[in-house]
Amino acid sequence: MTAVSLVVLCSCGEYNAVLKSSDYEYKYEVAKACYVRGEYGHAADLFSELLGTMKGTSNGEECLLLMAMSSYMDGDLESASTAFKKYYTSYPRGFYVELAHYYCGRALYDGMPDPRLDQTMTRKAIDELQLFLDRYPNTKLKPQTQEMIEALQDHLIEKEYLAAKLYYDLGAYVMNTMGRGSVSNYESCIASCENAMRDFPYASAERREQFAIMILRSRYRLARQSVEEKRLERYRQTVDEYYGFANEFPESKYLKEAQGYLTKSQKALKGQKLED
Repeated sequence: MTAVSLVVLCSCGEYNAVLKSSDYEYKYEVAKACYVRGEYGHAADLFSELLGTMKGTSNGEECLLLMAMSSYMDGDLESASTAFKKYYTSYPRGFYVELAHYYCGRALYDGMPDPRLDQTMTRKAIDELQLFLDRYPNTKLKPQTQEMIEALQDHLIEKEYLAAKLYYDLGAYVMNTMGRGSVSNYESCIASCENAMRDFPYASAERREQFAIMILRSRYRLARQSVEEKRLERYRQTVDEYYGFANEFPESKYLKEAQGYLTKSQKALKGQKLED
């Protein structure tokens, strides 16, 4: 190792002094040394400071890419994605453009939020990864990219499932909505499940089955709590829902439960008293 490289590597421990340096070439070498040493936060800060100076030079492209990679490795995923996007828009024919497209979506994927939270980042990740596949259909990164897209889609479906389940768990509590009267949580659960099954046709059979049984449960519970003038119609809807469920999932692990809702609904339609 040369004396110069030793100085550069050791200077990573004197970060504040490096920041004040006006020797941009030296500062750039220190930034790269920090990156190699795994000091990604320092590297990202140095590369960010150098971007304006390096723009238009032979190092400008590399500086932007390394800043993005430093942010990614440091766990600042949203900033990393923004920087990767800046790279592929600034250097559409750049040496690292395919890599930047990939990591733009990968960073958002790695930052996928809890399914109970806002999923804006998840949707952005899907868009970026699909854009990557559209532009590089023969990329060697295609298998893992497709796996990430599927995982992101499943994540969105999980959010819808949790939202629907929350409505179901709230049960007989009736919400009073402004200007729309009272809406049962069971009705909201049914609407959420039906929307999810329509909006996510690629959902797994297991997940569709979970949505379907929740609709059937909700229809039965809704009928039980309904006022007299609506009760019989809702029991009929429960019977119809059962046959739709049994037809689509004839081997379902929920079939016995579903048959129970059918039997009780048929009894109610005959005027027989139901047990709690």
